[in-house]
Amino acid sequence: MRVQVPHGQQLISTGLRPIVLRPGVVPRSLLLRFIGSSARPTLRRRAGAPWIEHCSSRGAKTKSTTKLKDLPQGALKLEPYNDGADDAPRYPTVVQGHRNNMEKFKNCVVLTRVGGFYELYFEQAEELAPLLNLKLASKKTNAGPVPMAGFPFFQLDRFLKILVQDLKKYVAISEEFANHAEDKVRSGGLMFDRKVTRVITPGTLIDEKFMDTSQNNFLLSIHVDIDGVKPDLQAEGEAASLAHLLSSASQRVGLAWLDLSTGDFFTQYTTAQMLPSAIARIGAREILVDKRLQGLVGQELQMLVGQDHHLLTFFDAPKNISPMSSWTPMLEAPIPSEAQSLFTDEEVAAGYSLLEYVRIQLQGLNMKLQPPRRRHLDESMGIDRNSLRGLEILETARDGLGKGSLLHAVRRTSTKSGARLLRDRLTSPSTSLSVINERLDLVEYFLEDEDLRENIIMLLKRSYDSQRLVQKFSLGRGDPDDLICLSRAIEASREIRRVLSARIEADKSPKKNHRSLQALVNRMSLDGPTELADRIFAAIDEEGLLQKQRIEDSNAAEAAGLAQEVVLNEGLPEDVEAMPKKLRFKNTGRPGIAIESEHGDVDTWIMRRDASEALRKLHEDLEALQKEKSDLTQRLRDQVGSTALTLKWTPSLGYICHIKGDKISQQALEELGVTRNVSSTKTTRSFYLPAWSQLGARIDQAKIHIRSEEQRIFEDLRRGVILNLVKIRRNAAVMDELDVACSFATLAKEQQMVRPILNTGTSHRIIGGRHPTVKLGLEEQGRRFVSNDCFLGDQERIWLITGPNMAGKSTFLRQNALITILAQVGSFVPAEYAEIGIVDQIFSRIGAADDLFRDQSTFMVEMLETAAILKQATPRSFVIMDEVGRGTTPEDGTAVGFACLHHLYHVNKCRTLFATHFHALADMTREFEKLGTYCTDIKETASGSFSFVHRLRRGVNRQSHALKVARLAGLPEEALNVARDMLRQMKAGSTSEEEESGGDAKLVATAT
Repeated sequence: MRVQVPHGQQLISTGLRPIVLRPGVVPRSLLLRFIGSSARPTLRRRAGAPWIEHCSSRGAKTKSTTKLKDLPQGALKLEPYNDGADDAPRYPTVVQGHRNNMEKFKNCVVLTRVGGFYELYFEQAEELAPLLNLKLASKKTNAGPVPMAGFPFFQLDRFLKILVQDLKKYVAISEEFANHAEDKVRSGGLMFDRKVTRVITPGTLIDEKFMDTSQNNFLLSIHVDIDGVKPDLQAEGEAASLAHLLSSASQRVGLAWLDLSTGDFFTQYTTAQMLPSAIARIGAREILVDKRLQGLVGQELQMLVGQDHHLLTFFDAPKNISPMSSWTPMLEAPIPSEAQSLFTDEEVAAGYSLLEYVRIQLQGLNMKLQPPRRRHLDESMGIDRNSLRGLEILETARDGLGKGSLLHAVRRTSTKSGARLLRDRLTSPSTSLSVINERLDLVEYFLEDEDLRENIIMLLKRSYDSQRLVQKFSLGRGDPDDLICLSRAIEASREIRRVLSARIEADKSPKKNHRSLQALVNRMSLDGPTELADRIFAAIDEEGLLQKQRIEDSNAAEAAGLAQEVVLNEGLPEDVEAMPKKLRFKNTGRPGIAIESEHGDVDTWIMRRDASEALRKLHEDLEALQKEKSDLTQRLRDQVGSTALTLKWTPSLGYICHIKGDKISQQALEELGVTRNVSSTKTTRSFYLPAWSQLGARIDQAKIHIRSEEQRIFEDLRRGVILNLVKIRRNAAVMDELDVACSFATLAKEQQMVRPILNTGTSHRIIGGRHPTVKLGLEEQGRRFVSNDCFLGDQERIWLITGPNMAGKSTFLRQNALITILAQVGSFVPAEYAEIGIVDQIFSRIGAADDLFRDQSTFMVEMLETAAILKQATPRSFVIMDEVGRGTTPEDGTAVGFACLHHLYHVNKCRTLFATHFHALADMTREFEKLGTYCTDIKETASGSFSFVHRLRRGVNRQSHALKVARLAGLPEEALNVARDMLRQMKAGSTSEEEESGGDAKLVATAT
């Protein structure tokens, strides 16, 4: 069979019969067939070309023939033109935008705002829906079903806590912004535009509700000069890289850390050897390291920070470091040129990397941090990571809880910011004699004047966290509530200054502590801030704010109730179980039904009418319009003879006139000027009235003008906060110092503490010392704590302590270390008398546990901690060591213990408390002139009962009484009897060996 095709036309085989097409003509049936095919080919037309391209222009009529069998059978594939467009089926705009953000922010969980919800899509929805206890759904799209999950917008903080704080995820938040008219045209009619406004990580929290405001939320940057280290690592080999980089005392490391929620910004120079201690002391939520280090020591760094549950982020650090003079746009004030010269290159590099990371995460949001403050290694006491944990300064070693720690025992602060300062001081006690004495002067002043202390505490409790409030405004986030809180904080500062100034003026005695208090008061600058506070109080209507909050709470409850109704009516039993209990059993009636009011939505104004002249005039105009509305309503009621006529506005219908009752005739309505009926029932009618529509539009316009003027006033107040940023932060710092001083004074009063005497010597003289946390625990049980003395210095530099288990050796060691820390923090101490030489570093080797993940046994961990002490302790250090060598055989342990004592005595020459059960050490160190032996004991009665004697006495106790402690622990009596028999046999064997060796020695001596 042959088919003749005129020249200039094409033949398309459809599998049924050939179809001849003229140039530029496509049959509708064929086009629909292609559109409906599974392959979904597209028919595109080039500019100026027909729909289907033909071979040549039409000329003289010619005929050509072809055999049907030579034609391809089936649907003919049409190749689209390659014009660069993506012809794959596309997702809806919102979903496609979400997918694009997932590609752009690859390491982040993307949350996209869609109306009243934040939504997850694709594989992230599948992964996180079970973890967030969200229902996993599927969204139908042209490109296929897309997994999705979501939650109401007002629950954002709740889910951010799970994602960021618990799961340690990075979260990119894509917000929606209403498009203006020209943007709608440009975007093809889209109502909203969406873009990522912020990337939230554990270290970049600002004002999230789940933050613990009593702690700083630090983000730490670590800088190591990779270009300088890499050749050395390659030369030494991979095995030596860790020892070189993470254990080197000469490798320089720059640290920079900031709290984005308060604006605090610090830098410090340290060494790789001291890096673990610095990380533990700073306690950052997130740690930044150059991505180029990941391949060198990334695993070891991960293990290092993982022990303290820090999140380690490897990022592309900037290769070119900008000088500190270019940081000014991100700081509240420029860094003086003379101060810039004090920072090391490593600190500058760490600081710039930190600022760049934050700038990227905030997606261009402006910030005003405090200028970086440099922490010097020699300005604060060094407390290494093991000592922080062993001495339980911030949390208990057993369960990691705050209760039972030193911080918990001494904290009496009234404000969250004061608690942050106290925490910082406990981890970095001062080594400056003048600074310590100034702090002690303040504590003594408030301890002696109880009335003044109570007044200051009362005023502090009325204050707010100014540091966090001003930082919110510097980031462009504050709201009118924050302005009110800030003004109250300023008022509290003003009142505190007035009270203190009056007391100083009344008390003319020339005491040192008066000068310290006067210096603190002089640091407060209130001229600008108090004027700002007065403007805030005069402008903002607090009653209007409360009403606004009630409406918002009501809307949130309505949304929650609607979710409850949907789940109860349509959900599965497991969906009902997944609901929060407070919603599951709450009877909310019929949520989601809007109640229309005669007066429309309740208008809430956050500014007072007289906040500005323009605002007062606008409110007068609005009242005049409201009066017109009232007059119009009354006139209409009179005309129709019904009091049931109301003028309303509804979201769906706009401005309508509504009448209840069936007595109104159509003629009466026409006389009113009704243009169109909206709805009609047996008892009600709704219709449009031109007079009301015009008046309603004028009322709306007046309200818009009022909102605009209120926003202008608010922005003016916000600018006022920024202009007073430095003064407000300076005043807040003074308030925090007063809070800590009052806290220590309260503590000293409660616990009968005394003021320590600090000097530049190297001695310890503590009489009647007590453990600050153990004492509280015993008092809760109704037991008495036994105090002890400690005299270390020129006469005896080392105390070797022996005694039974459970008799208080470890407690004695810890209490003296804690007393030293409290003294240099600036607190009174739990003792009858305390005279302490300034300590540069405290080292603690107490307790040990294996680290199987790092292939380290208990003894290995113990030796690593001991090695750090012997390498780093100086003559000004204070060392406590408990049970060194217990993780191995008695012989080896005794040898190791003696080696440590020998090194501490002859090399380190530092103050040391050394507790042991290796009694032979007392004999081995008999020649050490400045080593004293002390012990605890057990007191037994004739009936066999016993009690511990916790008071130390001079001498050596060669009995550990382990079996008595074992009996207290509840070991079976059969096991205890076996232990006693074996102990008697061992002692008998040991005695016979000693006699034999002694006899041999006598024979040798006689022969000689």
